Amino acid sequence: MTSRGTGKRVRKAPAERRNEIVTTAARIGLTEGLECVTLRRVADELGVQSGLVGHYFPAADKLVAEAFTSATMAELDGLLPDPEETAGTGGAPGNTGPGAPIRTLRRFFALSSSADFDNISKLWLNARHLSRYRPVLRDHVVEQELLWCRRIERIVAAGVEAGDFRCGDPWATAVRVLVAIDGTSAYINTSAEHRAAPIAHMVRTLAESELGLAPGVLEPR
Repeated sequence: MTSRGTGKRVRKAPAERRNEIVTTAARIGLTEGLECVTLRRVADELGVQSGLVGHYFPAADKLVAEAFTSATMAELDGLLPDPEETAGTGGAPGNTGPGAPIRTLRRFFALSSSADFDNISKLWLNARHLSRYRPVLRDHVVEQELLWCRRIERIVAAGVEAGDFRCGDPWATAVRVLVAIDGTSAYINTSAEHRAAPIAHMVRTLAESELGLAPGVLEPR
């Protein structure tokens, strides 16, 4: 935790300060839980007065919701770059060219099944629980669910167009894949040795079946 400094405060542009607050809140939510995202805690991390954070976020629930969105969007962009946004820009490794949809999904399933995905799985579980009685957060959770589904849908549709996949309804497949990810993530607080083996490849094998691929095609290379 960063203690408040006694020196002269650096005046930042409103957009920069707001982004700094949200980014800090997202880091706290991702590593410690959204319940730990408070105006005072974020202010302490930034070394400022809580009133400054309150100026940008008079309601703590709004900060919690934006922290969730910031963390999950950053994770999504790292896991599954949007083919429409990265086309012609170089994008992530393997995200363009022949066979790109298959390479993209291989990378996605490898990363999302690794221990590095544990924190984001815990964040989703945490957010869904809190959203039962926090309407602002609930709206953000629903929006992110749709965004993640659309991102998967675009990858699937690109694969169908390229002839890599056989799928009559990319949206339905995207929803089922995301539900499978969420279902396995629901056990994230169970010790790894008790959950890893039975469900380790469940999402990948479901995706292979949905996309008309032979078993093992989406295994990491």
